[in-house]
Amino acid sequence: MTEVQLGLLVLVVTTMVLFSGLPIAFGLTLVSVGFLIVFEGAQALTVLPRTFMTELSSFAIMSVPMFVLFGAFVGETRAGGDLFEAIHRWMSRVPGGLVIANIAACGFFGALAGSSAATAAAIGKMGVPEMLRRGVKPSLATGSIAAGGTLGILIPPSVTMIIYAIVTETSIGRIYLAGIIPGILLTALFALYAYLVSRFGDGMTNKEEPRVYTLREKVSATVPTLPLVFITAFICVALFAGWATPSEIAAISALFAFFWVALQYKALSLKDMTAVFAATMRESCMILMIIAAASLFSYMLSLLYVTQTVGAMFVSVGASPWLIFLGICAFLILAGCFLPPVALILMTMPIFQPVLEANQFDMIWFGIVVTIILEIALIMPPAGLNLYILRAVAPQVPLSVVLRGSIPFVFIMLGFILWLCLWPGMALWLPNLMMGQ
Repeated sequence: MTEVQLGLLVLVVTTMVLFSGLPIAFGLTLVSVGFLIVFEGAQALTVLPRTFMTELSSFAIMSVPMFVLFGAFVGETRAGGDLFEAIHRWMSRVPGGLVIANIAACGFFGALAGSSAATAAAIGKMGVPEMLRRGVKPSLATGSIAAGGTLGILIPPSVTMIIYAIVTETSIGRIYLAGIIPGILLTALFALYAYLVSRFGDGMTNKEEPRVYTLREKVSATVPTLPLVFITAFICVALFAGWATPSEIAAISALFAFFWVALQYKALSLKDMTAVFAATMRESCMILMIIAAASLFSYMLSLLYVTQTVGAMFVSVGASPWLIFLGICAFLILAGCFLPPVALILMTMPIFQPVLEANQFDMIWFGIVVTIILEIALIMPPAGLNLYILRAVAPQVPLSVVLRGSIPFVFIMLGFILWLCLWPGMALWLPNLMMGQ
């Protein structure tokens, strides 16, 4: 069997296993163990514990559960609600202001939680019922939050970006800096679409006069969220100034968040802390198990010479670099419809990174491109996670309506990727300015 045939067999078997409903970490491990035994013999399994432990013993990996814990302190307490309310009050007089407030809340909450699923669930629970009550069309109400929730993996601190940086051996600080301007611009484009469709389109089912908040009411709602701004600013400054390692900064940020929710929200009861740490354990264990399983999967592909063969095929086809880039992007969008972001990065980047570097593509820039691609996949069927989350938090809205409301945001993100290709400096200017070429 040639390496190409073997690679296709691995693809088919992996797809079947993952579609069986088996958890991704267990599925990847099962496929890896099966191919190692069949093609290398049982003795090949001696590398399994060493591969797992080597991957998980990385000091940078420690930042993942710490940032997840930081996000849980926000998502599992009243902090997320305060954030939404503050943004809503400032945007109440703008056409489509309630939708824009939800998108802005998704961007800010996503930056804190680092999780698209957590962002869509938290803001969706608060925002969708309120938007529907005030006359926002169900498709716009749910679609805006499904798409806005994806901003959680683009705006730092993003767990997905940490995984990308670890896998590609790029700087976490640089990838975070690279995500700031695209994250802000993409949020602004989402908000602009909401404004236009609310003012000139059919985004609203009624045109009732919004409530007018006084300056005092706006400020009073904003003050409780200021610690969030401080902690976010601390993370960015500390990372980019090199005051400490990402793992240390993540731990300090989680500690700050603990004292903040404990003092401001009195979230010290056993029930409160159980919810926070249970959510952290669930998400952290899922991510770490996928990381370990994906490392074994990558080792199996490399040992069977599949990775090297695929990379050589891309390089040898003689196509232009941008045609290769389009092929990789198309594959990632397709695969992202079935796999979560972390798993997709861990499985594909060891294959595509040599190809991209051989064609002179900057891996920091591509990190932003691939993150937006993963955002698209989160709101695309059949496995678009955010679609199902919005369906769960708004059961009165059919899934088809949620999908219809998400489609315009998919086109916005595709256009944004084109913009990034035409202007790479959008992602690279800030990291080059603050950290040098």
